[in-house]
Amino acid sequence: MKKHIASAWLAVPLLAFAVPAWAQSECGRVTIAEMNWASAGVAAQVDKLILENGYGCDVELVSGDTMPTFTSMNEKAEPDLAPELWVNAVRTALDAAVAEGRLVIAAPMLQDGGVEGWWIPKYLAEAHPEIDTVQKALEHPELFPSPEDPSIGAVHNCPAGWNCQISTANLFRALKAEDKGFELVDTGSAAGLDGSIANAYARKAGWLGYYWAPTAILGKYEMVNLSFDAPQDKADWDACTSQPDCPDPKVNSYPVSDVFTVVTKGFAEKAGVAMDYVKTRKWDNQTVGAVLAWMDENQGTNEDAARYFLETYPEMWQSWLPAEVVAKVKDAL
Repeated sequence: MKKHIASAWLAVPLLAFAVPAWAQSECGRVTIAEMNWASAGVAAQVDKLILENGYGCDVELVSGDTMPTFTSMNEKAEPDLAPELWVNAVRTALDAAVAEGRLVIAAPMLQDGGVEGWWIPKYLAEAHPEIDTVQKALEHPELFPSPEDPSIGAVHNCPAGWNCQISTANLFRALKAEDKGFELVDTGSAAGLDGSIANAYARKAGWLGYYWAPTAILGKYEMVNLSFDAPQDKADWDACTSQPDCPDPKVNSYPVSDVFTVVTKGFAEKAGVAMDYVKTRKWDNQTVGAVLAWMDENQGTNEDAARYFLETYPEMWQSWLPAEVVAKVKDAL
């Protein structure tokens, strides 16, 4: 970088008025957290490709996860950027860090938020449009036969050890689903949960259970998220629905998880117009799911999926950037 600046400084006076505004800020070195789940890993690679090729940043990816990445950014100002931080887990500490000027919230990376709930296949929802809530689904155990005993209905649960196993079990009790002819099915593992959806789709059979978005499975298999026909009661969720010893669970809706890009104050100050990109870019769960499904089917890496996204959804990412930057990224691809 020093060599580049030394060789180019004489040209600056001649070009100052010809250089577009986006190119006048030096981006410099940028560290990006490549989180250990698929959507965030792909987002980090998209940022790397655009910041390097479009803005001339020197980008380094570092491994990340929600709590250690947030703690490091808050206490050490490293890495510079977390593209996809699920902030509900660090809400209080993040609010304090923003108020005290250490961190900056840039954009909602997932504009839909992270979505959890109970889902049914789209083909079943289309065949039975009257089933638009969990309660109405539970009126029809015959449509959601248990894999072990087709005479009763099944609600597919999360694997053991996941917090969603607790909330699903509590909601199953709150809804008195057993009295309505259902059993709660232990899917055993993430692969078992995914496999139960794939198997239902292959047979065009009924399926009811917990899942979340964005994910490769929901990108591959179209599913409908059912309403619990109840408002989201955060206090009760925190105190009871999400707790293993909840004595008297009530029907409650899953909270939507806020998912933001978070940067350090130093990045916001030094990165110049690259910050304009970080404040603008976001994608929806349907697009993310489709990209992750492609990644899964093709056994691609995060970088492979990032390039697939840039090549397949140009109208989305080009809307985030000035025309001059778009041209640079397109040339790099």
